[in-house]
Amino acid sequence: MILRKALALFLTVALAPALPAAVSLPAENTAALPADAEGPAKPALDAFNAGQHAKAVELAKPLAEAGNADALYLMGYAHETGQGAQASREEALAWYRKAAAAKHNDASYRMAFILLASEDEKEREQARESLESAAQSDVSVAGRILGDAYLRGRLSPAPDPDKAASWWQRAADAGDIPSLLLLGRFYDGQFGFPELRDLKKAIDSYTKAADSGNVGAMVALGSRLLNGEKEIRDEKKARVWLQKAIDAKEYSAYLALGDFEENVNQDLKAAFAQYERGKDAGQVDCMLRAAVFHMEGKGTEKDVQRGLDILDQAAKAGNPLAHFRLAAHAFSAKEPDLLRGYAHLVSAANSNFVEAQNELGLLYLSDRLQVADPTAGVSWLARAARNGHPAAQNNLATLYEKGLAGLDRNLENAGQLYSLAANQGHPAATLALARMHRDGTGIDADPVKAWALASLADERGADEAADMVKSIGSKLSEQQRVAAAKMLADIKSGKAPATTEAKGE
Repeated sequence: MILRKALALFLTVALAPALPAAVSLPAENTAALPADAEGPAKPALDAFNAGQHAKAVELAKPLAEAGNADALYLMGYAHETGQGAQASREEALAWYRKAAAAKHNDASYRMAFILLASEDEKEREQARESLESAAQSDVSVAGRILGDAYLRGRLSPAPDPDKAASWWQRAADAGDIPSLLLLGRFYDGQFGFPELRDLKKAIDSYTKAADSGNVGAMVALGSRLLNGEKEIRDEKKARVWLQKAIDAKEYSAYLALGDFEENVNQDLKAAFAQYERGKDAGQVDCMLRAAVFHMEGKGTEKDVQRGLDILDQAAKAGNPLAHFRLAAHAFSAKEPDLLRGYAHLVSAANSNFVEAQNELGLLYLSDRLQVADPTAGVSWLARAARNGHPAAQNNLATLYEKGLAGLDRNLENAGQLYSLAANQGHPAATLALARMHRDGTGIDADPVKAWALASLADERGADEAADMVKSIGSKLSEQQRVAAAKMLADIKSGKAPATTEAKGE
């Protein structure tokens, strides 16, 4: 990754403290504000949608106080977004609760989004009750949200895939196409839970959604039939569905066709042709693939500048990965263009691209821009860590463990961050946990767990892990060896987490 050498000093481990895992329920689960509402609140809603937020709130407030459900919802939305009213979680919830009580389902959904993100179990339970009530009249949207929440473990002590699938099935049976797509991805194994993977159910779900005219489902179905396991491949049927998607101007179908030529047929020239067609139609992912093919000379003559030009087009279209790759090229060139690289990296980071946020944090901590900015560096690492990026969690943990970049030494935060990263398979974070248990850093020394974690880190490819395994193992008794081997097996099977409970100083 770019900038790695610039900070090869101490940033070699990772994970984050009690960073709450906010539910990332997609905003499209429900419309923000209706664009074609009728009734007394219509002037207020029209004003809000026209950008006249203060006027909209002025018009809506007396109606809301009189109990109008649409006006109550608008007041909640204004306070939630800070448009036309002071941003306030509590005010938003208060208005949404009144609107939900007046049977305004969109209010129930937005209220649920806020409550599901809470670390207060009682608030998440309120979200469940509200959504289940809304599901009685609109199971399609409410069921979709409930399924998402159960899958993420927001309504149960741990993720509950069975309840997630059950709610999505209820929503799908009510005609909700996004839930059919979620079921397809679920049974395809894209959300984990390999024991519940069922390719037949996945294909059935995709097919039902495609038959309904959903172009995204057409592409998903065509892609699986082309690029999936041999037992479900059907090239003829796949090409029919992908052509239907192309006819409907869903040009991601070219990406699926290119994947097939590149990875199944292993015909780089044919793959390049498909990616080029998608690029010419403005499909951003095809632009990225075509750029790589030009820069590496895959299926066509090598032309680095042509590839960079295509990346620039994708970046101008707002693609954060294109910005990130342009930044990488600018920083790694024989004559690095630091300002250009920095500009692209900032654009990618501001688009919530976690790899860019992590690298931007490292850049600010280094002196590569001539003047280091530790505060900005820590801030960007924290954003990436909150977004679940294991490398950023590891980097931030190292700063906490060593008390660097203006942070007070905090072994509790370090241990929690290392644990988060290690549970995502991060090698260096796993080794850092092993070291903390070996040395008793912020916790009682535990050579058994230290050996198990060091062995896991070695399997994950961490530098120096093998030496730690040998060093710790040479001091274990036979009984400890047996216990350590069992602990390693439990961690690898998921029966035990790779965590530590370091104590703060």
